[in-house]
Formats: sequence, C-alpha cells, structure tokens
Amino acid sequence: MAIEGKFIDNPIERYKVMKFLENELDRAGVANIEIQRTPVVTRIAIEVLNPGRVIGKKGKTINALTETLRKKFKLDNPQISVVEVKNPTLEPRLVAKKASKYIEMGKKVRAVLHFLLKDIMRNGALGAEIVASGKIGAKGARSKSLRVADGYIPKAGEPARLVDEAHVSANTKSGIIGVLVRIAPPGTVFPDKPENSTVESRLRQDERYVKRERDYGGRREGGYNRDRGRPPRREEKKPGQPVERVQGPPKDAKAGAPKPEAKKEATPAKEENPAENKEAK
Repeated sequence: MAIEGKFIDNPIERYKVMKFLENELDRAGVANIEIQRTPVVTRIAIEVLNPGRVIGKKGKTINALTETLRKKFKLDNPQISVVEVKNPTLEPRLVAKKASKYIEMGKKVRAVLHFLLKDIMRNGALGAEIVASGKIGAKGARSKSLRVADGYIPKAGEPARLVDEAHVSANTKSGIIGVLVRIAPPGTVFPDKPENSTVESRLRQDERYVKRERDYGGRREGGYNRDRGRPPRREEKKPGQPVERVQGPPKDAKAGAPKPEAKKEATPAKEENPAENKEAK
C-alpha cells in the first residue's frame, strides 16, 4: 500500500506547490511551472513575464521561496530556475488571465473572446479555442457558455497532449465565470498531419490585419441610406479649397421685398428772357 499511496500523494503535493507559487508570484505573470524530482535535487522551472520580481534584489525573493518550499512542503534540496516568456500571446495561462481581467472590468464577453482569438492566430498559432462559461448575462441570468475557435485543435487521443491548456476564473458581480484557453503552438507536429502541412483558418487574411468596415443598418461611410429619405452628410472642406457659392431663388414681392425705385425724369431748364429781367430791375 505504500507504493500505491505515493502515486496519489505525489500529484497532490505537486498541485499544492504549483498553487502556492502562482499565488506568491501573481504579479510576476506566471505562465507555466514544471516540477522534476530526482534522487538528489528537486528542480522547479518557472516561466514568468517579469523575472526580476521573482529573483528580487540580490536574490532575496528567490532565496525566501526556496526556504519556504523546503520547510512547508518538505522538498529535498529545491532549486528554482526562472525563464522569461518570449511571446505572452501564445501562453494560455496569460491569455486566460487577460480575458478574466477584461471580464471583471465589465467588458463584453463575446467581444473579448474574439479579440484575443484574433491576437493568438495573428502570432502564428496552429489553432486556438477560448470558452467562457458561467453567468455571462446580467445579475440573476441563467448560466451559459460562449465558445470561439479557429485553426486545428485536437480534443482526444495522443495529439491532444501537444496542446497547451489553462483555466482561470473571473469573479464578477453576477457570479464566477470560468475561462478555458487551448492553444496549439507554432511548430507543433501532429501525427495525423504532414510535417509541412498548412492549417486553414476561417479568419481571412484581411480580417486579421485590417479593420473591417461596418454597416449600421443603413448608415454607411459618407452618409445615410437615401432610401429612407435622409439627406447625405456634408463633405468637410479642406483648408485652402475654394468654396462654391450658389445663388438662391429671387425673393417674392408680396412677402415684403423692397420695390425698385422709379427713375425721375429730368425737367429741361427754363430759358432766361433779358426783357423780363430789365422790367424786374
């Protein structure tokens, strides 16, 4: 029974050590933890975004972690090695943490999942799948699940072990929402796929890199739908461009428009009579 008990105790102890390190090094951005036991030492490899937070000033933090693992979990001569993550977009735990952070901030779940999926495929992944399950709606709504996937993701058999997987919970006001991320990293060779085969993506190339033009129910770029009888938008004039002026219709005289002035006829000057001037004198 002693041998059978070790098979049960070892995975439980490994799980406790991994949870402890994740909680202690949360700010460093833990992506993966590997524990390897040998007769002499216990090697612990930690992949993080910021190795400086794990090592600390003059190795103070990593020495404290080593001492805690030796005393609390009774590990034989633990040795911690820190590895920096090269591409955080292809690490499922970091992607799941980012999704849970956005969900806790109140972002729309469907928009968050599609945004992260496109970001993963843009970085060269062979396949990706993101599933969010829980009370996604408002408070009091029923629980449901949303799933987005692209590329090739095996679910069963030996090829499924080649897929990286992580699960993170997001604590919201309506309840807990679980985020599951599966990523097939680039360069993975699957037994049922040729070595140089290409995986077709349902996302088109122009959708990966160029933002799509949207149609808001009749309102398009440059104006409104003229079938509804709405006038198009006025085009903005660039500085220095001449402005065209159009003369409007003539004003109606009955509406109080000023009448044109009549021309006065010039009266001829009277000829002076010299005889009348003499009599007047």
